[in-house]
Amino acid sequence: MVLTMNDCEQVLDPCCGSKMFWFDKDNPDVLFCDIRDEKHVLCDGRRLEIKPDVQIDFRNMPFADNSFYLVIFDPPHLIQAGNKSWLAKKYGKLGEDWKEDLAAGFDECWRVLRPGGTLIFKWSAVQIKVKDILACFSQKPLVGQKKPRNHKTHWMVFYKGV
Repeated sequence: MVLTMNDCEQVLDPCCGSKMFWFDKDNPDVLFCDIRDEKHVLCDGRRLEIKPDVQIDFRNMPFADNSFYLVIFDPPHLIQAGNKSWLAKKYGKLGEDWKEDLAAGFDECWRVLRPGGTLIFKWSAVQIKVKDILACFSQKPLVGQKKPRNHKTHWMVFYKGV
């Protein structure tokens, strides 16, 4: 089944989680997706809600080719976390086949990105180095943070030529 998008949904976030970095968590231009749809109370009492517009697997998305002007790919970055830990609940967790999963996810993001579109990739290099992630991808970033200070979160921009 291929889903069709409304004219207003021009941006895709296929791994939205709890939409932590979004200023407007209900932006009508964005289609928020995730494989999870769940609620948790974290160990410090805070509530965590993962409530996507559409529940999908980023490795096999139900969208037509060239559907979105902007794709923001922020996949899970942990391979070592307890399945019920607050880290896994908050950020998700990759499986043993993480290289294949991330390669498939990137390729899907690239497929649904329109020519002339931009893919923004966010990665926290706490457990897996950026060079190991980029080796999984079929494209190279245009720009990004090479050495972020005081933390390991990297932002990279990929451009799909026309």
